[in-house]
Amino acid sequence: MKVLLNGKVRCICASRPVLIIDKLRTAKALVEKVVKMHRVFSVRGPYPVVREALRARGWLEQRRHCHKTHAGQLHSSCSRATTNNHGDRHNDDSEHDNSLTCHMVRNEMVYFYWTNRQDAIDINSLQKTQVTNHFAKAGSFTTKVGLCMNLRNLHWFDSADPDTFFPRCYRLGVQDEKNAFVEDFRRTACTNLLKCIVEKDQCIQDEGLSSHRPFREKRRKSGPMALSQMIETALKVCQEFLDNLEHNDIEMNMEMPQILTKEEWAQFIDSYYAVVHGGTEIENNDLFVNCCKDMLQRLREVKPQLDIDGVHNIWIIKPGAKSRGRGIKCTKYLHEILKLVDVNPTLIKENKWVVQKYLERPLLVHGTKFDVRQWFLVTNWNPLTIWFYKKCYLRFSTQPYSLDTLDSSVHLCNNSIQKHLRPSQQRHQGIPTDNMWSDDQFRTFLSSEGQEAQWQSVVVPGMKRAIIHAVQTAQDLMESRKNSFELYGADFMLGRDLHPWLIEINASPTMAPSSHVTSKLCAAVQEDTLRVILDWRVDHAASTGDFQLIYRQAAIQVPQFVGLNLLVEGFKIKSPCLLPPLRSSDITAPKNCGLAKEKKPAGKKLKPLSNKKETQPRHISSMVLPPPPLPHEPPMPIPGETVTLHLPMTVNRSIHLLRTTQPHSVITCNTTKSKACSGKFQPSPSKQTPVPQGPK
Repeated sequence: MKVLLNGKVRCICASRPVLIIDKLRTAKALVEKVVKMHRVFSVRGPYPVVREALRARGWLEQRRHCHKTHAGQLHSSCSRATTNNHGDRHNDDSEHDNSLTCHMVRNEMVYFYWTNRQDAIDINSLQKTQVTNHFAKAGSFTTKVGLCMNLRNLHWFDSADPDTFFPRCYRLGVQDEKNAFVEDFRRTACTNLLKCIVEKDQCIQDEGLSSHRPFREKRRKSGPMALSQMIETALKVCQEFLDNLEHNDIEMNMEMPQILTKEEWAQFIDSYYAVVHGGTEIENNDLFVNCCKDMLQRLREVKPQLDIDGVHNIWIIKPGAKSRGRGIKCTKYLHEILKLVDVNPTLIKENKWVVQKYLERPLLVHGTKFDVRQWFLVTNWNPLTIWFYKKCYLRFSTQPYSLDTLDSSVHLCNNSIQKHLRPSQQRHQGIPTDNMWSDDQFRTFLSSEGQEAQWQSVVVPGMKRAIIHAVQTAQDLMESRKNSFELYGADFMLGRDLHPWLIEINASPTMAPSSHVTSKLCAAVQEDTLRVILDWRVDHAASTGDFQLIYRQAAIQVPQFVGLNLLVEGFKIKSPCLLPPLRSSDITAPKNCGLAKEKKPAGKKLKPLSNKKETQPRHISSMVLPPPPLPHEPPMPIPGETVTLHLPMTVNRSIHLLRTTQPHSVITCNTTKSKACSGKFQPSPSKQTPVPQGPK
């Protein structure tokens, strides 16, 4: 029927109460069915894809604070439905139904949690049937400090060398690692000097110039150290490094002086800066070039990162527990790196900073640097189970790649940084304005370069191995939980040979559709994650989308702790003297230890020996004379009676003690595990051995 309200014609449904009752009945039946099937979920964060995918599987959502707005939505849904078009009416009805069921399951147990933070819920308080998308202690390998430390223990899990896929990294807050970094920086400066000599000679030969003509560099005053002395020092340092690797330095005299003192090292580094960064003119010499080539060839066999090191000795400094590129800085000067840590003692105490070797020679796309975001899923830590996502995407910087500047717009590809910058006009037009490519677009680029086959033969296998090794080293540090899983995002860079290098691993990777590439891929990876967790777990024949199982470890049986059995055994030692010493008559025998007085025959009286009081032993009357001494007998071990004491402890332990036949014997058991087992034990009077009396 139609009525006039506020000057407008409104439609009022006469059967409104009947419709509401029907909806309530339907919703109640649905809720009862869903609760019985344990299909109540809760999503915290911007994950609309997860919500829709779970609802499509018949799950109901429990929202926080949904009951506060339910009453208003319930009363206003009819008026919205009568004024909107058919499509809007359907959406409103659907939203109303979701709000209604949300209100009805507000007090039910949640069986599936998806949150954007690990600390959003208390994992330890969850029941075994509840599923969550986070593991406890994931920071053991998702922080820069944790990944740096874990990969050093890779040799306990696999024979792989972390230097083949992870740029060397040091914690600046630890003094030993800080000293190791300084040594690495100096040694890298030596190898870079040798590469600089060889590469400049190669440039001269390519240009067809005379081999004895000076290198064409920006002219500056020569450095504080002569070139010949610099090369000789660099060769000695490299040779010492090789000797250490081959253990040839074991028999060397420990009192031998170092190659360079601290002051000489400072002089060498200044000369290195002048040659590499300042463009000091260097005279070419065939002898120097040949020696440098030979040494570099030997180093290449033991240093897998030699080619990516470049010649500028650039390092990247990262805060230990931050993400999205915050606080990251690149520098090529040693004093700047050390100054950054020395000025803040808090950072030294908390070990918050790490320094990592920068890849100076990465693979470029149209002269622009990029990195690769690769997802992987861990569904169990025992047995360790890893899923690799077949799709990935590339993130570009907004500026052309150059080592003349170390600005973050050139060297950091994080979308959280680049989205605030405007792309350079000098950047190639083939790079999109949203700074992202799909893996299909990158494979098309490789095909144009004649390298398409290397994607499947080099890039993908290398990323899989790096992920497996990184997760292996964290297995002992993680808390395994059967119904937990977690999606991670690994960042890689590619060398010029397309070899992948792991940069870091991120927990809770962003799923925001920041570009047309991520809008498709992020939605797909969330749906495929639910396929693995919900569908494949029940039916192994179910589709897992683009997730591929790449590692499943054999289950490790953890022995159950059943406690210890504590046993004390021993023998009674027979006393050499059968009678205790006499005591005075005024001392009363102790209770439960004295003997009953025996009747003496009438007519026979014993004369007192003396009026003087004598000290007499226990259990003996003052009027009884001691018997003649018996021959001495050596102590003999006599098996005693065993008593088992069950101690009130949390573990199953028992102590077997001996029951002595001597009334004065005391057995004391002391243990550090429980105070309840410390005490004195005496035999009952019924089993006491009577003391022999003297002559009557």
